[in-house]
Amino acid sequence: MQIYLPIAEVSVNAFLLLGLGGIVGILSGMFGVGGGFLMTPLLFFIGIPPAVAVATEANQIVASSFSGVLAHFRRRTVDLKMGLVLLIGGLIGAAIGVQVFAMLREIGQVDLLVKLCYVVFLGIIGGLMFLESLRAIRRSKNPAARPERKKHGLVHALPFKMKFRTSGLYISVIPPIVVGLLVGILAAIMGVGGGFVMVPAMIYILGMPTKVVVGTSLFQIIFVTAFTTLLHATTNYTVDMALAVLLLIGGVVGAQIGTRIGVKLKAEQLRILLSLLVLAVCAKLALDLLIQPTELFSLGVGGH
Repeated sequence: MQIYLPIAEVSVNAFLLLGLGGIVGILSGMFGVGGGFLMTPLLFFIGIPPAVAVATEANQIVASSFSGVLAHFRRRTVDLKMGLVLLIGGLIGAAIGVQVFAMLREIGQVDLLVKLCYVVFLGIIGGLMFLESLRAIRRSKNPAARPERKKHGLVHALPFKMKFRTSGLYISVIPPIVVGLLVGILAAIMGVGGGFVMVPAMIYILGMPTKVVVGTSLFQIIFVTAFTTLLHATTNYTVDMALAVLLLIGGVVGAQIGTRIGVKLKAEQLRILLSLLVLAVCAKLALDLLIQPTELFSLGVGGH
């Protein structure tokens, strides 16, 4: 069943969009990521213009993350205090990112910027997560050789410390705010929730327990992506509501399924699966940038 998307100005199969939304929702529930790092490239591949894909995907992430975080609230695995500190940085970052996005759109460089950002960030983060996950799995198989938990020296040395009882931490608020700031910028420019950056940062930089990381990440993602969508809609006019609604329906259903799957897997297994997924998307986007396009004239500048 074909449906016309007025802002994107293309016709797409409605069931395909529902299916894509469902897949992203499952990822959201399992890993605590918005899923935009996968959905945005998929929307490129089915012909959605990059500017519309980025802005509309931020809207879809709101619903899938909200659905996922409800399940985590029931299990009391959300650190609200940490989530609010991350949110302060996230909102500031989103405002900066939308302005950068608008400037690049005016000079016609949005498509290239988005793809390059994906390749760089996904490659680095996916590789680091994969290596760390392998080490964690080896340690779990040999508990006697498991090293003591390292102290996060820089995090503990900084001022403005605050207690985060749910996470069992007493650290400076500066690192969470900086993490939130970076995630907010990524949300605006790349159309992602930023979970693929936030989840490893919360585990390895802030030292949060894995059991509260996913729910806390989703809590922050909801508000940052909602704010990003509002800014894109009012600044760049690139939010396609018809596209968003279909992705939302699939995302909400998928998030509930993903949360149930995630509970049955060990933390190390979840991290290694997410790292492999991140590396696969990175490889696909890198190939697209390197392989010669079929329409060479599309690379030219108007008037030349």
